[in-house]
Amino acid sequence: MANEKVTKSDGKKSGNVAVKILRWFAKLPFRIAKPFQNTWHELRLVTWPTKNELISYSVVVLVFIVVMSVVIGLLDISATALIQAIINPA
Repeated sequence: MANEKVTKSDGKKSGNVAVKILRWFAKLPFRIAKPFQNTWHELRLVTWPTKNELISYSVVVLVFIVVMSVVIGLLDISATALIQAIINPA
């Protein structure tokens, strides 16, 4: 008795392909909308920065970009000079 498997079958055959296809198309709008609903729910939970925090974070990012651009530019110029010195030793 305890080892009997519980099945959802009520005697009908669930192998009808046309019914499965129709069910798939009927559920399609809900499956498309579900990720957007989840995204909207998650966005409502986000703690958005204040205007002052946003400005300060933006300034930090811009300064970092400028500093890294200078560093990469200097590395590029020095690597070019080194390659030129190796190729043309005169």
